[in-house]
Amino acid sequence: MSTMQAQTVSCPHCGYTNRVPVAAEGRPKCGHCKQPLPWIVDAGDNDFTDVVEKASVPVVVDLWATWCGPCRMVTPALEQVARELAGRIKLAKVDVDKNPRVSGRFQVQAVPTLLVLDHGESVARQTGAAPAHVLRSWVEQVVAGRQTTAGG
Repeated sequence: MSTMQAQTVSCPHCGYTNRVPVAAEGRPKCGHCKQPLPWIVDAGDNDFTDVVEKASVPVVVDLWATWCGPCRMVTPALEQVARELAGRIKLAKVDVDKNPRVSGRFQVQAVPTLLVLDHGESVARQTGAAPAHVLRSWVEQVVAGRQTTAGG
């Protein structure tokens, strides 16, 4: 049994403050201007299924650790990509030290490890930090490839 958690997100288009649930159907939109909102959440052992696997949009999973320098460098880049691709992806951050079941399930041996999950299926994986434009290109290619195979 889990309680529905939500976070407060300021709309990048109009500045309106919105409450966005960490796990929900669909894609979050601003309650004022109706533009897509960036969906950036924390996930862990206890809520990974609800937050990530049941998501109706592709989820970029950032498996990271607090002690990891490259992880701290890639976080702002991933958050930028999530803002730029608002409405198309969800970003879920998983601290591997606090969530050993998730990191074990995906056999994480180095951090940061980035995954793209589509309806719970791992469809892409990348290890190491990269700049925002490289990450965005990678995510867009993976998502476009999934849409082509799903729609074809």
